[in-house]
Amino acid sequence: MKYRLAIFDFDGTLADSFPFFTATFNELADKHGFARIDPATAAALRGHSPRQMMSHVGLPAWKLPFVAKDFIARMGESIHAIRPFDGVDAALARLADAGVALAVVSSNAYDNVSRVLGPATTRLFRHFECGMSMFGKTASLRSVLKKTGVHASEAIYVGDQSVDLQAARRAGIAFGAVAWGYATIESLREHRPEEEFASVAELARIA
Repeated sequence: MKYRLAIFDFDGTLADSFPFFTATFNELADKHGFARIDPATAAALRGHSPRQMMSHVGLPAWKLPFVAKDFIARMGESIHAIRPFDGVDAALARLADAGVALAVVSSNAYDNVSRVLGPATTRLFRHFECGMSMFGKTASLRSVLKKTGVHASEAIYVGDQSVDLQAARRAGIAFGAVAWGYATIESLREHRPEEEFASVAELARIA
């Protein structure tokens, strides 16, 4: 087995929430006082890191927790519009059947995560570390390692943004970059992830 533990980000990795993000972004911009984006050019911003995106729209770091909380609440109200990426349920089931322990580390709320994944897929996961944390995703990744008893060298964090990769590096675990998320695979490739997944089906390589 290549990895005994696979930890997944949620938005842009398991859930196809980018269309909801772009549809909601300008409402959040108006409410919280940062610049709108043109929906027609939103895809071009996928090469930006979260920090670059914040700079682009003039969103100060101190506002981010409030914006994120509002986004998560709005997602909960529109959860019916968000679905897992095609093939995610089957890919996760195959990994679980192969004996890989599964976990989620996400800044989104557990209620949103579990409702999008559905009861059957949610039960495949042993641990969830969800919600905004002042200690960031690195602490959440370390918490999952501690709870599972899996050594960092036998774990991988699968995500779609550079902040996910950086958290994995600080936790001492491998990072798997997906090609279907918020950030482009080209922008993630610059950071030399240990694994790349061009399609959901390729997640089978984790086992």
